[in-house]
Amino acid sequence: MHTAFRAVAAAIAIGAASPAAADLVLNMVIVDLVPGQPPRADIEASNTGSERIYVVAEPAEIVNPGRPDERRFASPDPAALGLLVTPQKMILEPGERKLVRIAAIAPPARTDRIYRVTIKPVAGDVSAATSALKILVGYDVLVIARPAVMTGTVTATRTGASMTLANTGTTNVELYEGRQCDPAGKNCAPLPSRRLYAGATWTIAIDPARPVDYKVKTGNAVAGQRF
Repeated sequence: MHTAFRAVAAAIAIGAASPAAADLVLNMVIVDLVPGQPPRADIEASNTGSERIYVVAEPAEIVNPGRPDERRFASPDPAALGLLVTPQKMILEPGERKLVRIAAIAPPARTDRIYRVTIKPVAGDVSAATSALKILVGYDVLVIARPAVMTGTVTATRTGASMTLANTGTTNVELYEGRQCDPAGKNCAPLPSRRLYAGATWTIAIDPARPVDYKVKTGNAVAGQRF
C-alpha cells in the first residue's frame, strides 16, 4: 500500500566535497485526525546524526486535493488554516528528540481538510575546515482532518481500455492491492495504488475483458470492491 509520504531534499555545496550528516527522523509521516478522537497528534522528531540541526515546520492547506486545480495555501495565522503546528522552529542536538504538536482548531468541515506540514532541517554553518557537502533531508507530512460523517463512495466508469474512478463521498480513501484476474481467479495482473481524495477522479489503463478488484480503505475500515 502506498503511504502518502514525500521527501524534500536540499544540498549546499562548498567547493568539492566531503559529506556532513544532518539526520532528521520522524516517527510518523501521516497524521489522521478522525471523528470521536482528540483532534491533535504529536510527531517525534529525532536527530540521529552527529551535528546540531535547526528544524522548521511549515504548514499549508492543500486546496482541491487530487484535482487539476490543486494548490497550496500557506498562512502565518493558524486560524486561517484551521491548523496549529507548534513549535515551528527548534534546535535538535545529536541524539535529542522533541515533539511537534499538530492540532485541528476549526470545526470539522463537510469534507476532509487536507494539509501538508513540511518538517525539515535548515542550513547552519559547515564546521569542517575543508570543503564540505551538507545534505539536508526533510519530510512533507500528510495531515488529514476528517469530517464528522465519513463516507468514502467510489464509483467507476469504464470506457474501452480505461477506467475512471471517482470519489463522491466526504472523505479520502486508499485504493490498493488492485488486480484483474481471469474467470478462474488466476493469471492476475496488478494495478496501481492511490489515495483518492473526496471529489477527485483517477483514470487507469485496464483490460476491458476482465473485472477490476480493489481493496478500499476508508479510515480504519477496509472492504473489497469490484468494478
